[in-house]
Amino acid sequence: MPGTVGRVPTPSAPNPGASAGPGATGAATVLAHPWADTPLGPPDGWDPAVRAVVDLVLASPVPMALLYGEDLVLLYNDGYAELIGDRHPAALGQPAAEVFADLWHDPAAGQVVTRVYRRGEPYLEREAVLPVDRHQGGHAEPAVFTRGYSPVRDSTGQIIGVLTVAAQTTQVTQQLQSLSDFAAALSGTLTLDDVARVTLRYCLHSFDADRVSFVVDEGSAWRMVRRVRGELLDEADERLPPLWRRLPADSAVPNAVTARSGVSSFVGDGQPLRDSAADRHDEKIRAIASLPLRSTVIRGALTVGYQAAHPWSPAERALLAASAELVGQAAERARRFETQHGTAQLLQRSMLPEQLPDLPRLRIAARYDPGVDGNAAGGDFYDAFVLPTGALGVVLGDVAGHDVQAAARMGQVRAALRALALSDPRPDAVLGGLDRLVASLGTEGGTHELFVTVVFGVIEADRERVTLASAGHPAPLIRRCPAEGDPVAEYVEVPPAPPLGLGGRPRTVTVPFRPGDTLLLFSDGVVERRWQDLTAGLTGLSAAVTAASSGDPRALCAVATAAVPGATEDDVAVLAVEHAVKPSRSARMEVPAEPTAPSRVRHWLTAQLTDWQVPEAVVGAAVLCTSELTTNALLHAGTAARVEIDLSPERLLVSVADSGTRGQVTRAQTDTLSSRGRGLGLIEELSDAWGTDPTVRGSTVWFEILIPPG
Repeated sequence: MPGTVGRVPTPSAPNPGASAGPGATGAATVLAHPWADTPLGPPDGWDPAVRAVVDLVLASPVPMALLYGEDLVLLYNDGYAELIGDRHPAALGQPAAEVFADLWHDPAAGQVVTRVYRRGEPYLEREAVLPVDRHQGGHAEPAVFTRGYSPVRDSTGQIIGVLTVAAQTTQVTQQLQSLSDFAAALSGTLTLDDVARVTLRYCLHSFDADRVSFVVDEGSAWRMVRRVRGELLDEADERLPPLWRRLPADSAVPNAVTARSGVSSFVGDGQPLRDSAADRHDEKIRAIASLPLRSTVIRGALTVGYQAAHPWSPAERALLAASAELVGQAAERARRFETQHGTAQLLQRSMLPEQLPDLPRLRIAARYDPGVDGNAAGGDFYDAFVLPTGALGVVLGDVAGHDVQAAARMGQVRAALRALALSDPRPDAVLGGLDRLVASLGTEGGTHELFVTVVFGVIEADRERVTLASAGHPAPLIRRCPAEGDPVAEYVEVPPAPPLGLGGRPRTVTVPFRPGDTLLLFSDGVVERRWQDLTAGLTGLSAAVTAASSGDPRALCAVATAAVPGATEDDVAVLAVEHAVKPSRSARMEVPAEPTAPSRVRHWLTAQLTDWQVPEAVVGAAVLCTSELTTNALLHAGTAARVEIDLSPERLLVSVADSGTRGQVTRAQTDTLSSRGRGLGLIEELSDAWGTDPTVRGSTVWFEILIPPG
């Protein structure tokens, strides 16, 4: 049983200055194990979350083990190898029930691990007295252990194993459990914002500190974020990007000093922040520990401070060193992810249209969300363009793959489709030409594994109809809004045809598209979920679109992407076109990145909506929400923003776009509104729908308020 059996090593005082890793030999031995012969499979095929947990285990000086899969196969570090004694190295890669067969049926052993794995609930056992293999006198002696277990989840959120942390004393029982939870939480972080949030929360509570700060390099300078005891953060605050403060390269802040030197420092009593205090919270700090992040691609440091004198015990220094080691590993992964993610997403979005057509009777919106972990370019694409006949061409397609090659093929298909449509806009002719192109690309590339699906339509607003053709793509959905009766969403029965490149002959169908109707094109990532029937996904999408508060394209895109519960590993693309009952009115304002900008936005928006004779209640709510979103964009993006408003007889749509957000705004449900995070709560309360859309650069936050009848 992990942490319950094995030889007990003689305790020794930890050395905070020593390397916190398990040693190159130990890590290399573990990774060189033939994992391909176990349920884990070869390391190059491990799920990113599994790989992250393995990195944490191997980097930790604290005894740790990962028990993977239904068989609970063991993977552990050097500290854990010392605990299990003679069972190592044969235990590596073996089921825990076989390794600890003599103890596995004990209620305090195998049943505990199995319960954590099945129920997903962490477990801490204090002062467990269990027999261990101490070969002194020829018999086993009891020893006192503290054991912490946490469930480990893969990228889809499914429990795939158990992370265990073990120790032979109870002096830091709660901190050990927190360290186990901390490691599990860090394994799920993707960005430096995520790492900062998890780290500050953990250190403030686990060490009962008065101040915690975290600094990382940013080119030739530094950026730092901190938390102090007593800060009231509601759910909205926690989900917003942390407030980073920029520091010069030669800053005297202890974090920066430690990050530059790479040497830990501990002050038990004094004025460690006297020369760098930012406010009264810093001035009160008397004791501080500052530890560097051990990483090859990022420099940084972690500090924990107290307002009273604080003796830093050897055990506490070791725990801080272990925490900093975990943070360093997570920060390194985050830096790599952000670099790769930015490149992949810029490539992906640069191939999508930056601007969709602005037409008086057709309102258009689109949304693209990357699948997997967002760290690769995908093949989903959409487009909308005006044809020589005056009609609107709309397309949504899917090129299989999540790599640069898939994105390049997507760009070729999208460019070819637009060229074909501009010469002959008939949907069957366009897809027929694309079929020949994809077949040619497959032949030139020496592969017949190209899998491309696409749906193309021509909307003629004056004739109130849309003509569609599909090549292996999910059928489009139309939300019909009759003059009398409730809205209803129905799938268009497009004649079936195989994916492109297989010599199919797509056929067309023409259906009515009247004022008030909205056409929705979507990729299979919207409705497909693992372990769920496709029919359930299609039904869920139809029901969600039917129940939407309006047929506004942007709102329907948000509704569609959230219609089917559960995570998806595929890209998600949606394109919506509304045939407006009446033309809408629109205006925009460029907002400079300066303190007076929110006030200017409030005055401009109030004047514009009043001139349009918008009801006073709607004006008040819209101005308040827009002011908060503008402030949020300027605060977290640090760049100029753009405010756009669109007024139709049914609703007011307002969007605020920035060009440099460091983090993604997340929908927040909150009852308590704080001064900094209240914008999200206000939008929840005052709008009928809201959401966020990624753009080629930055992101857009929007909200919709319905206009009362009359």
